[in-house]
Amino acid sequence: MRVTEADIARIPAGNLRVSRAEFVALWIAAEQLCDEQGGRGVTDWYAAGVAATCEWLAAAVFRPATGPQQDAVSPVTGRSARAYEELIEAECVAAERMLARHPQPPTMRRRPGWVPGITATLRWAWLASGRAPLATAGLDAG
Repeated sequence: MRVTEADIARIPAGNLRVSRAEFVALWIAAEQLCDEQGGRGVTDWYAAGVAATCEWLAAAVFRPATGPQQDAVSPVTGRSARAYEELIEAECVAAERMLARHPQPPTMRRRPGWVPGITATLRWAWLASGRAPLATAGLDAG
């Protein structure tokens, strides 16, 4: 997904506990990393988890070439509702629970790094804890 000015303007302020500029830099970095690696035939589930979480927190809308537009879904629970405070909190709990499960559920084994990427993004963007989950140096954050 290419992050546009319209996408940035649509980010609900209440969905972030970090600055919009820092969040946008992370979102762009995650999308670029996924695109670059995908172009080389590499699937980086960690970066994909970060990107999917950013898309959901930002209330991103996908506009496929055909068919209706689609809102981003929550990355762990798959809820189709747009992110808002209570849902973000519930998604944080679900992500932490999924991360703590042993043995790992099949989804985590098939997508190594997916849940850690989601959890790291939620911890940073929602709980304002730790560092951004991917490097963002030198990116234009819009």
